[in-house]
Amino acid sequence: MAENVDVQELTIGVGTVIAVLLLGYGTFLNETLFGIETLALAIGAFAATFVAVGVLHGAYGRTDFALAHVVAGVGLAVVGLASSVLQLMGGYVLLLIGGGYVVLETVRARNQ
Repeated sequence: MAENVDVQELTIGVGTVIAVLLLGYGTFLNETLFGIETLALAIGAFAATFVAVGVLHGAYGRTDFALAHVVAGVGLAVVGLASSVLQLMGGYVLLLIGGGYVVLETVRARNQ
């Protein structure tokens, strides 16, 4: 018997657990891991999760969702690495565009 696995849900779950573990490590043990701030690593893990979900959507033929997730992931990475207000705002714009498209299409799909 074939078992269906929701790879998007699993990917988001794994990415979130990694990000939370990094935050916990940074809060309770040490603020850095391998010389990198754990907050930056946690943001990077969550941004990588967005990109991974985008790749999965691309593999299943949802190019629009793939692009939206990748744009949101890049936006989150830019926000996490930003060293100026301009970079921060650029990251937020990418996050808003990619995330906004995902939200609109998800609501539209659920209403059908």
